[in-house]
Amino acid sequence: MQIHVVQAGQTLYRIAQTYGVPVESITEANEISAGNSLVIGQALVIPIVGQYYWVQQGDTLTSIARKFGTTAAALANVNSLSATTPLRVGLRLYIPPGPKRNAAVNAYIEPRGNSVSESLIQAARNAVPHLTYLAPANFRIQRDGSLTPPPLDDLASIARSQRVALMMTVTNIENEQFSAELGELLLNDTALQDKLIANILDMARELGCRDIHFDIEHLRPEDREAYNRFLRKAVVPIHAAGLTMSTALAPKTSAAQQGAWYTAHDYKAHGQIADFVIIMTYEWGYSGGPPMPVSPIGPVRNVLEYALSEIPANKIMMGQNLYGYDWTLPYVPGGAYAKAISPQAAITLARERNASIQYDYTAQAPHFTYWDDNGKEHRVWFEDARSIQAKFNLLKELQLRGISYWKLGLSFPQNWLLLEDNFKVTKLL
Repeated sequence: MQIHVVQAGQTLYRIAQTYGVPVESITEANEISAGNSLVIGQALVIPIVGQYYWVQQGDTLTSIARKFGTTAAALANVNSLSATTPLRVGLRLYIPPGPKRNAAVNAYIEPRGNSVSESLIQAARNAVPHLTYLAPANFRIQRDGSLTPPPLDDLASIARSQRVALMMTVTNIENEQFSAELGELLLNDTALQDKLIANILDMARELGCRDIHFDIEHLRPEDREAYNRFLRKAVVPIHAAGLTMSTALAPKTSAAQQGAWYTAHDYKAHGQIADFVIIMTYEWGYSGGPPMPVSPIGPVRNVLEYALSEIPANKIMMGQNLYGYDWTLPYVPGGAYAKAISPQAAITLARERNASIQYDYTAQAPHFTYWDDNGKEHRVWFEDARSIQAKFNLLKELQLRGISYWKLGLSFPQNWLLLEDNFKVTKLL
């Protein structure tokens, strides 16, 4: 796949000519209308085998080969060049596709109310060809040790139709918030734990779940060891039932990191006990905070590099957001929350407001500013083909198990195309 960034004056027709593909191939890949104008700075995925690269000042075949994980000899051969001929700036080189590595891919899905909405059902159908796991959230722990499932409707059969394993996401959510009090009750009462584990296994058997995923958050710092003991206890019957066990971890950069979201999550212990972990490497930019990228590449790297010091790479799944946020400026702490926005909706908004999309190469994230009808300035940070490819490159560099998306329901078609272009998705069924 080729990623093309729209420049001023470019049209779909001219871009299609440049890459030798029909206009329809570009519109279908990016789920855009040929009748809509392009946005300056918009990243398009061009559906070709391999990609093209235009030589820049200072480039050599060796430096370009290193950038794309190939050899200078291979590039020279496929482009009918002499390995010793200096490269002309602006020369177009064809970069053949490299081998794909296997990757596990999870996506959370969060039904609300008493049934799964048709839009979420459709989102699940669209995503499952690209998934290893589908993780319905939330299976809520109750204070009597029972478990309240979310509405599932056809999600189990949709998953099975594409050989996708159901992941049971077990949470300590009460009143729509993670509850330290519920966590304390569970983690310090062995009889309650026994009842909960039995109920989890019964429900997993009934629904056909393959992984039990503990997403227990916002715990008291003093419950760190109690949480570790609970996981050691739970994994034995879970494995005996032929299932795997995974956990969700807050994004830490050291074992000593303090805070309600961090202290009780022990990376080293989870890495030893669980079959794999999902690290929630997103929400640096969040709805109640100041405008900034949701998952800037530098902080994501820092978290994952710390994780690798405590957990084997083949047990780590990198978290990735499928959304951005639209903040109203000026940002005021405690003021109005930012609005979640899909990458697809962000492009539409930029077009409607005649805003050019900028790209922060340090954070590896796109953004733009616009004014609304009430004269209010807005800042939007979101994800695009460039930012997701940067995460895929990091995943491959660090040789991680795979990637986990929060959450289905916000449109980002480029992600799935690039995912398949980069990896062979593991299937368990």
